Amino acid sequence: MKGNGRRVLLGMSGGVDSSVAASLLLRDDWDVIGVTMKVWPQDCISRAEDKCCGPSAIADARGVAHKLGIPHYVVDEADNFEKIVIDYFASEYKKGRTPNPCVMCNEHLKFGNLRTKARSLGADFIATGHYAIIEHQENHAVLRKGRDTRKDQSYFLFSLGQDQLQHALTPLGGMEKPEIREIARELGLKVADKVDSQEICFVPGNDYKAFLRGHLGEEEFHKGGIYDTQGHFIADHEGIEMFTIGQRKGLPGGSPRPRYVIDIDPQTNRVIVGDEEDLERETFEVDRTNWLRGEPKGDEHITVKIRYAHPGTEAILQALPGGKARIQLSTPQRAITPGQAAVFYDGDVVVGGGWITREPAPVVA
Repeated sequence: MKGNGRRVLLGMSGGVDSSVAASLLLRDDWDVIGVTMKVWPQDCISRAEDKCCGPSAIADARGVAHKLGIPHYVVDEADNFEKIVIDYFASEYKKGRTPNPCVMCNEHLKFGNLRTKARSLGADFIATGHYAIIEHQENHAVLRKGRDTRKDQSYFLFSLGQDQLQHALTPLGGMEKPEIREIARELGLKVADKVDSQEICFVPGNDYKAFLRGHLGEEEFHKGGIYDTQGHFIADHEGIEMFTIGQRKGLPGGSPRPRYVIDIDPQTNRVIVGDEEDLERETFEVDRTNWLRGEPKGDEHITVKIRYAHPGTEAILQALPGGKARIQLSTPQRAITPGQAAVFYDGDVVVGGGWITREPAPVVA
């Protein structure tokens, strides 16, 4: 999509992806303004030193902007990030669910609050370095998987509304990672070989349990018991916040077969464990659905991803009243986890998605 001199606000993380996105937008005649979100309060900034929101990342983004000749601003979103992303992250674990903070950050901050900032700077569009394709059609936008299947991030954008998509640009969607690094080298950008972050940006060392202890405090944890599928007590636990569906580590021993967390009951603070086959399910439901091409009128054959790293599996989708949907899987899947996003695809097109709900476990608990 050509800019024809129009202004776009580009989220710059200081990494190679958003840096190359800036150069591609300039090539396509966009008037680019770079913005980096500071999402940590000053007294906590040391925790984010090596993250995409820390001081070194801001310095890298500023350096790239200077080299490319575009203005760069730092936007303080620390308070909003705390309320919208971190509090949500902690509260989901307290409810026995496993959160997906990247989806929330994209919807409410990167394509939400930053768009308000964009308008104040005379920009109608927001751009990011996401690996996803947004096709702009008349009064409509289509979200597709990125060309680089190993890096595709369309899953994290399923909750965006049509208005957000119609004013969003993802210049890297049709490219693969090696191409992007090569462009960065040709431009002489020092971030060309910067290592990609594989962690949640605000969780040091990817240790979410330590993060929750620091954020909530041990006294806020919901302690209870660990039980098997027949309702037999096995051991006490220090909080349901420490568990997620499919987990094996951290469970008491003494069983002839490996144990896995198959359910978490926030009403009784019970953690239910069972065998690996107990993790498999054929059907599940989602709520808070977001339909990108209209709500299905009947059964629809789709491919569903039940987590970001999931390869996807064939299923039948049925919309339900109240913003819910039921998914019947062609092949049972392991560890369908409440709180995670289930995203629906028709080929490489995102149809919509929703948040996996907790259903009563078919066990005596």
